[in-house]
Amino acid sequence: MTMNFDDLISRVKECEKKTVAVAAAEDDAVLEAVNAAREQGIADAILVGDEAKIREIAAELKIDLTGWRIINEPDKVQASLKAVKLAHDGEADMYMKGLLDTKTFLKSILDKEVGLRTGKTLSHVAVFQVEGIEQLLFLTDVAFVTYPSLEDKVHIIENTVAVAHACGVACPKVAPLAAVEVVNPKMPCTVDADELRKMNEEGKITGCVVDGPLSMDIAIDPEAAAHKGAQNRPAAGHADILLFPDIQAGNLVYKTLVHTAKCENGCILTGTKVPAILTSRSDSFQTKVNSIALAAVVAAGLGNEQ
Repeated sequence: MTMNFDDLISRVKECEKKTVAVAAAEDDAVLEAVNAAREQGIADAILVGDEAKIREIAAELKIDLTGWRIINEPDKVQASLKAVKLAHDGEADMYMKGLLDTKTFLKSILDKEVGLRTGKTLSHVAVFQVEGIEQLLFLTDVAFVTYPSLEDKVHIIENTVAVAHACGVACPKVAPLAAVEVVNPKMPCTVDADELRKMNEEGKITGCVVDGPLSMDIAIDPEAAAHKGAQNRPAAGHADILLFPDIQAGNLVYKTLVHTAKCENGCILTGTKVPAILTSRSDSFQTKVNSIALAAVVAAGLGNEQ
């Protein structure tokens, strides 16, 4: 079944409207994105930050702030703590980074008093809609976990499967990626991939089908899978979740897609009490809106599980 971000936005609108808390909201790109999300019925926002600057930027962008909740806090560290507390306390369903450095944002998430710790491993998932590929691709981890251990990979799969389920993928196909599709003791990631497959078969990893190791071409290209005689493997040609062996491989693929392919994407941090939206200033406007939509879908999914 073909799925895209329009489908996700439609899915959001079927749920109770969510609210995103924005830390240090005095950022033109983020204000544009949350305003678009509000206008499209994706989510409302609570803006935490320097109110005078927020209003100044909004005026320049011709954004009407009538009816918006704004919490004035010029100090960026305090703004992050006040915004994350809104999510911690259930006043917001998502938490988004504004004009704030990533270190401060993550520190607020991990705060013992008001943060979003759950005891789970935190991981990043980038969801891509790529022209020519019928399914959404869930890339993980391309931005947060640097060199995941086997245990980390189990948690990353669990986090990402929950995201896929929320997006409507009932039983995602997980492809632990490697340069080859056979186990080679000299290539540790292939050994990990085979162990993850076995854990899935034994019921230790659930809600998905794990098939690895797989090379990238076999995972996403049915013709390549057929040419290589791998068409009967569970995830061959139709993998939903692409599990990368390390951040180097994942980030290179992520940036290659963004800069060379006709695609859309959205990204969130998972393993937290609510989805965290960790976008970069270099991310496009649409990526920011897509990330809010993705977080809203996942927030609805988390609410349904509770």
